[in-house]
Amino acid sequence: MHFGPHINPTIFADLRIEDPDDWRIDAYQRRGGYEALRKILTEKTPQDQIIAEVKKSALRGRGGAGFPTGLKWSFMPRQFSGQKYLVCNSDEGEPGTFKDRDILRYNPHMLIEGMAIAAYAMGISTGYNYIHGEIFSIYEQFEEALDEARRAGFLGKNILGSGFDFELHAFHGYGAYICGEETALLESIEGKKGQPRFKPPFPASYGLYGKPTTINNTETFAAVPWIMRHGGEAFLKLGLPNNGGTKLFSVSGDVERPGNYEVPLGTPFAKLLELAGGMRGGRKLKGCIPGGSSMPVIPGDVMMDVNMDYDSIAKAGSMLGSGAVIVMDETRCMVKSLLRLSYFYYEESCGQCTPCREGTGWLWRVVNRIEHGQGRAEDLDLLNSVADNIQGRTICALGDAAAMPVRAFVKHYRDEFQYHIDNKRCLVPAYL
Repeated sequence: MHFGPHINPTIFADLRIEDPDDWRIDAYQRRGGYEALRKILTEKTPQDQIIAEVKKSALRGRGGAGFPTGLKWSFMPRQFSGQKYLVCNSDEGEPGTFKDRDILRYNPHMLIEGMAIAAYAMGISTGYNYIHGEIFSIYEQFEEALDEARRAGFLGKNILGSGFDFELHAFHGYGAYICGEETALLESIEGKKGQPRFKPPFPASYGLYGKPTTINNTETFAAVPWIMRHGGEAFLKLGLPNNGGTKLFSVSGDVERPGNYEVPLGTPFAKLLELAGGMRGGRKLKGCIPGGSSMPVIPGDVMMDVNMDYDSIAKAGSMLGSGAVIVMDETRCMVKSLLRLSYFYYEESCGQCTPCREGTGWLWRVVNRIEHGQGRAEDLDLLNSVADNIQGRTICALGDAAAMPVRAFVKHYRDEFQYHIDNKRCLVPAYL
């Protein structure tokens, strides 16, 4: 499936290009690429001024947590005399999310420039881009883009004669979902088993190789050149207060045109659904997961009144997350849908924390027996009890990611689960 052409041109306009060589540095520079970095280095823009501009933009982390980017950059200890690191999290393993690979595929130099600007703003000389191992051809393409940037003088020693040094390396994972968690990612780069670290200490003070480290998502870094060219205020005005700019939404499921869509934060879900061609076959929206498989599902009637921004989705009982919008129509059995999600988190638990290691297996097994006609009267209460014993009791958020969908599906579609238990069969008519 090809997603690129569906992007609506604003900040990520370049992602809809169709010439197979338009990702290369010459084409990027013809479109104004590296102008922001060149201007910053030529004019020796104060570091504080860059961070202030990013703060003004209200750019929030696009990987899932939504933490204010400028604030995160300000945590980097400026006077630290030793090595500091910048890391991009391109380990896009969240089911339903496919935006970052399109950035890497169609415009890798946008990311490289954004990381170079961030490195300059925080006084960092070394960076890594950790790329999901299951998109290895894109990893190889990114290595080519890095070589182009080095030859053009945008990476390496004394960039553009400014005295600023920044070297950026690509690093690929092996497809483990847990390595999308930032500290597990750091462990993986260090050559260790990808397991989350206890926090504190946080990466800003003790990150890669024990040194101060700033980690941002691919989409977050890629937005930085636009912000520096047009100003933080212009970026903010594209969205809402506390929700600056546009956002890439990966729309999948029961829609006519699955794909990546860039819309301003605060855009009504109904408008996003319209851009995706509406519901497949004109069917009714039954439910929607608005931010990736780990986020709570929202019933269809509620979702149609929700705006696509961090605060509005939180009020509706879910989270914006990575922006992966999974659309489910009336033909979907919610028990079967939850079974697939539960199996994923059971398989992807790293096993470090007992509640997650054991609890994800419990969740999957209970949902599995409900789906296959062996459900028990007490199973719905048991699912909630197990989820309660996982959520908030693990080192990283994978436990929460496994528990939240279970609680939300049972809460909003309890009648359907109860029908499975009572009648040993599915409530949903066999449309397909």
